[in-house]
Formats: sequence, structure tokens, C-alpha cells
Amino acid sequence: MRKPEQELAEIKSMMERSTRFLSLSGLAGVLAGIYAFVGAGIAYYWIYFPASTYGKETVQINRAELQVNLLAVALVVLVLAIGTAYLLSQQKSQRNSQQFWSPASKRFLLALFIPVISGGLFSFALIHQSAYELIAPATLIFYGLGLINASHFTLGEIKNLGIGQLFLGILAAFFPDFGLIYWAIGFGILHVIYGSMMYYKHDR
Repeated sequence: MRKPEQELAEIKSMMERSTRFLSLSGLAGVLAGIYAFVGAGIAYYWIYFPASTYGKETVQINRAELQVNLLAVALVVLVLAIGTAYLLSQQKSQRNSQQFWSPASKRFLLALFIPVISGGLFSFALIHQSAYELIAPATLIFYGLGLINASHFTLGEIKNLGIGQLFLGILAAFFPDFGLIYWAIGFGILHVIYGSMMYYKHDR
């Protein structure tokens, strides 16, 4: 005969599976952080490194080309991160015999991507206005708000990650000269840290 606490635990688990997206892969977070860190390194090299094609002597001449290349790197990082998250999370849901496309996963994606897409459009407006120093703060802040919003429908660690992104975004707004560094910390290092925590806690 099963104990009452065992039955309660099973009921709680069933309710979580029906209301929360639990297939989010921690390893995908680690890889997303690595992609972002590499992308930030490339951007830093192009913008600041003296031996770069986009050194201090030529940055004004090649500004349009630099913008296109930076947007291309950002797009590649975004596609790799989303693609990896989709593939690994789908594999995790199959291992756990869970449905990947469920009402919970749809609520999670909607809660995440409304702020994220809004932040992306706002960033394009900043580019149009040549307010480049505010792009890093904007992407961090909107992404942090998206994670906090989506944390109601997935693993609790996502909320803490969102708070970290939001905090770094506010710092980057006050200290825009260090925006790329804050961006690398938020999208790179924090993703690796929280992805590792989620992997060892939920995926192993």
C-alpha cells in the first residue's frame, strides 16, 4: 500500500507536467552561452582590437559594413541558440515520454517571445536612430523580462536567470561603454552557469 505522501507527490508531478513546460534542456542553455560568448568575442575583436580590419583608424570608414557584420553574427548566434534549444528540448521530452508541443509549452513560448520580439524590434529602432550604445542594455532588459514572464510556465531557475539579465541590462544602460562586456556576461556566462545548474539538477 502506498503512503499518502507518495500519492501526493505523484499528483503534484502530474499537475506540473500539465501546467509547466519541463522539457527545457539545461545543456541547451550551456551551448547558448558558449555561442553568445564567441559572438561577443568576435564583435569585440572587430570593434576594439588594434590589428582588426575595424580598428580605430578605419572604424568610421567601415561603419556600415561593421553594422552588417555585427547583425549577421547576432543572427547566427540567435539561430544556433534557438535551434539547439529546440532539438535538445525535444530529445529530452522524448526521453521522458512527454509531449513537446503541449498547452504548457505554447504558454511558455508565448510568454517568452512577446517581450523578446518586442526587444528585437526596439533594437532595430535604436539602430535606425544610431543609438548603438543602448542596444546591449535593451536586449538584456527585454530578454530578462521575457525569462521572468516565462518562468511561470517552466523550471524555477529561469526566473533567477531573468533577474540576472535584467540587472545587467540596467547596469549597461548606466555604463554604456561597457555594454558589450555586460552583454557577454549576461548572454554568455550566466547562460553557462544556469544551464549547468539545470542540467545537473533536472537532466542527469
